[in-house]
Amino acid sequence: MAWQLQDAKQRFSRLVDSARTDGPQVVTRHGREVAVVLSIEDYRRLRGADGGGDSLLEGAVDDEFADLLDEIVAGREIPESSPLV
Repeated sequence: MAWQLQDAKQRFSRLVDSARTDGPQVVTRHGREVAVVLSIEDYRRLRGADGGGDSLLEGAVDDEFADLLDEIVAGREIPESSPLV
């Protein structure tokens, strides 16, 4: 499902619930896709962070893209209460 940014902001709880139950949710701004909200389980699988080495990205992207993704994640301020810390 695609969410307009304004709707995503107003109904963030529902957006998160949808990401957990229905899979990744696309957020649009002015009709253009600008972001994706996904469950922590999908994120960990994507990153291969579940310890099993099963990454959705493994073999699908080059090292340059993986490094870019690491930079994006590292540049985000993550609250200490987050399960990602």
